Amino acid sequence: MSRAACTLPALAFAAQAAFGLLAAVPALAAPAAEQAAAPAVTPANASLALRQLFADEWERGLREHPENASYQGDARYNDRWTDLSLAAIAARQAADRAALARLQAIPRAALSPAEQIDFDTFEWLQQRTVERQLFREHLQPINHQGGITTADAITQVLPFATPADYRQYLARLAALPQRIDQTTVLMREGVKAGIVPPRVLMQRVPAQIAAQIVDDPQRSPFYPPFARLASKAPPGFPDAERDALQAQARAVIREQVVPAYRRLQTAFLDDYLPHTRSSIAATDRPDGAAYYDFLARDYTTTLLGAEAIHQLGLQEVARIRAAMERVKGEAGFSGTLDDFFTFLRSDPRFFHPTPAELLNAYRATAKRIDPELVKVFRVIPRLPYGVKAIPDSIAPDTTTAYYQPGAADGSRAGTYAVNLYKPGVRPTWEMMALTLHEAVPGHHFQFARALELPGAPQFRRTAYFVAYSEGWGLYAEQLGYEMGLYDDPYDRFGQLTYEMWRAVRLVVDTGMHAKGWTREQAIAYFKANAAKTEQDIVNEIDRYINTPAQALAYKVGQLKISALRGRAQQALGARFDLRDFNDAVLATGSVPLAALEARIDAWIAGQQRAAAAN
Repeated sequence: MSRAACTLPALAFAAQAAFGLLAAVPALAAPAAEQAAAPAVTPANASLALRQLFADEWERGLREHPENASYQGDARYNDRWTDLSLAAIAARQAADRAALARLQAIPRAALSPAEQIDFDTFEWLQQRTVERQLFREHLQPINHQGGITTADAITQVLPFATPADYRQYLARLAALPQRIDQTTVLMREGVKAGIVPPRVLMQRVPAQIAAQIVDDPQRSPFYPPFARLASKAPPGFPDAERDALQAQARAVIREQVVPAYRRLQTAFLDDYLPHTRSSIAATDRPDGAAYYDFLARDYTTTLLGAEAIHQLGLQEVARIRAAMERVKGEAGFSGTLDDFFTFLRSDPRFFHPTPAELLNAYRATAKRIDPELVKVFRVIPRLPYGVKAIPDSIAPDTTTAYYQPGAADGSRAGTYAVNLYKPGVRPTWEMMALTLHEAVPGHHFQFARALELPGAPQFRRTAYFVAYSEGWGLYAEQLGYEMGLYDDPYDRFGQLTYEMWRAVRLVVDTGMHAKGWTREQAIAYFKANAAKTEQDIVNEIDRYINTPAQALAYKVGQLKISALRGRAQQALGARFDLRDFNDAVLATGSVPLAALEARIDAWIAGQQRAAAAN
């Protein structure tokens, strides 16, 4: 999973969009002028027009969202931030509508089957991007899980290898006050429109802003890259330039960055926090019911409504709870399941006393998994990954771990980021399932394999459909059984706890946003059905409040992948090979569940034809 959605950077093509039946909800039509601007395309040049559109839109995404370019390893825009002025937002929205019109002017029937998949995927993304414009999400520009209050996180992916890299970063720092002031404007517009976040979440934000307001610039979260120059300057870095850059950084932070955060602090405390809402439900926003319905379809890539998802969650909770009872017996525990939860949350044997020991344990778990991957895959992606600590500045308010994809050009490895804040609430029995999900063969495998998709446009190589990508992560947790990694009953209970965690989400997310549940009800339900610690549970519930419906996609996606595996096993019988099935799922790339199902059905048919030919 992610800080918000696996804490992945926003992708250029509305990466959190999802794939459903296009006729179900009409997208906003492009204005006539924008439609007329779309160039005429004939069947003869359809393929060329499609490739050019993808290339143009990829470049536009990088140019208009410089942070995304940085995450992708493209340094051309490392000196700037996304323009959040109302005029720039309106221009981007118009460009999105124009891109959709341009796509729909291309004759789909003239494209190859592979190009048609690219066409359909891009069309779905763009339609959902345009439909999102109805809900004016930009008027709620600040949250407790990342953004302007923790903008220093960008330093985790910047190269800092040459003086030019540092100068770009200095320019980005100098531009930050404008970005902060733009955020304040959007906050004020949101208050006017009644589009404001829940107060219970915003009460976490003042501490994040305060962390940016320092008397000594060298204590700023933005300064560490310059501090490292004193002891770890890149080879050939002139001393005089090092000293000059450090002095410039101190001046920019002291004279520009800190005053801008002081302005934000005043605006937030005086003008914004008092106007945030006491309710937590997305349905309490303007057009809230339609908004939550859109988000549920968007994230799950299905037409499932809130009530159907809620009932599915209740069924899964009951099934997994019964499995937990069995594993509790295997562990030799004679008390109730609630007693077992308390034991797992509190017994010192399940916790590492220091952050350093906890980090070493996560790294050891990853190393244990690596040699077992060949049991369930034939294709191993080339891109490496590392295990690192989540930055201290965001650790208290974020999830247990997340995966940060590597750069699209392979210049930066993937990162499995783990939370070392309060090691006494990070149990060892969750480490195996968590590592399988976030690192290998979960998110790292999925994102690294996608970068290797032959002939695919860049937006397909970096796509992040939540139901597919997070469904794969949850499915990957269960592959630990075939890999022989759950040989301990506590680790098996950890796997069930993590599966329960995703089933509980179906109940509490729909409960809070569509059925009138309170935050306290959701916390209590979560605590009654999963052994996760109180710290994690509260952070998770607040995450579901902050990002409505996103958490629904995990279990829905996993259930679809598992059902497709069962379908393949039944159809192929003794010829079914789990390695081939897993490779086939990843070879599809991150796509809507309907597209995945169609591809796997075609793969099954191909396997049957091959068997008949032999």
